[in-house]
Amino acid sequence: MSTDFTQDFFTLFGLPRRFAQDSAALDQAWRAAAAQVHPDRFAAGSDAEKRSALMLATRVNEAYQTLKSPLNRARYLLQLAGVDTQEDTNTRMPADFLMAQMQWRENIEDASHAADLAALEALSGELRGEVRQLQAELGQALDRDADLDAAALLVRKLRFLEKLDQEIGDAIEGLLD
Repeated sequence: MSTDFTQDFFTLFGLPRRFAQDSAALDQAWRAAAAQVHPDRFAAGSDAEKRSALMLATRVNEAYQTLKSPLNRARYLLQLAGVDTQEDTNTRMPADFLMAQMQWRENIEDASHAADLAALEALSGELRGEVRQLQAELGQALDRDADLDAAALLVRKLRFLEKLDQEIGDAIEGLLD
């Protein structure tokens, strides 16, 4: 693990700068870094040392949360490469993807109105499969092909699926209340 906390998140944890990551290695690197900068280690230090430790601990935790999430890790890799994913401004998607989103939303709405918990759970499982497929494509675009434009599009698609997952979760929660 690097002791230079100004480095990028991958360097901070001594990990390769790529989408595919070993989650156990990430967890281990995070625990080591967190232990190294934990504010309790600096309890007897000066106010400046305490503030610095808190800032470093915050950075370590931010790095971990970013790299732990495949979507956030992809965004971060693209950011490091100078690519804006344009998630808030570019909503253009392939027509087949948009049609699939409309079908997903219709299925969620139908299952919600029918109070069909099993259907919602099945939709959730299908969506997780779609997410895994897009994540695999994202890994290829970033790690193998270095196709940053394709990766940015895949990040936008995953964001759409993230919203669908939230809708399914909300619908399930509504039925369980």
